[in-house]
Amino acid sequence: MFDAAGLAGVLADVHRRRCFAAVELGATTMADVATAAGLTTTEAGKALGRLVDLGVVVTTAAGLAIDAGGLQAAARQALQRPVSGEHADASPDQQRVLNAFVKDGRLTSIPTAAAKRDIVLNWLAQEFEPGQRYTEAMVNLILGQRHADTAALRRYMVDADFLSRESGVYWRSGGTVAP
Repeated sequence: MFDAAGLAGVLADVHRRRCFAAVELGATTMADVATAAGLTTTEAGKALGRLVDLGVVVTTAAGLAIDAGGLQAAARQALQRPVSGEHADASPDQQRVLNAFVKDGRLTSIPTAAAKRDIVLNWLAQEFEPGQRYTEAMVNLILGQRHADTAALRRYMVDADFLSRESGVYWRSGGTVAP
């Protein structure tokens, strides 16, 4: 059986993609694949050989075919892989939200749904040390590393009790704390 990464790797080649498409669209012989893919027999043979080696294309009684069951299994396996990276310590529900709104450490947009926004605000709250006081300029600098609209984030964080504010001084007052 092949995996999603193996499939992506094998389909990175234009000749293999053309052969894959030709088989998917009904070509069942090497000659049919070469014609449908617009390749020479040699090019098609080399590309098909790699697809067959990986197990993406199989030989059946009717001729060449795509292993649809293998594709589905590879997709299921890819979805079940543990998420690694910047949100690995979050719960699965939190990971879904953070993966949707955070790319490469930057907030792509501020969620409008309160529950999703709270997950993002909790993620942002981790940038602030409990017990430490911050000027508004420092809060803007910290939030600006994650998203350009620092004023909105600051307001949301204060309104949702992740940060508290008094006389222009901010401090962390909520959010989860790692042990």
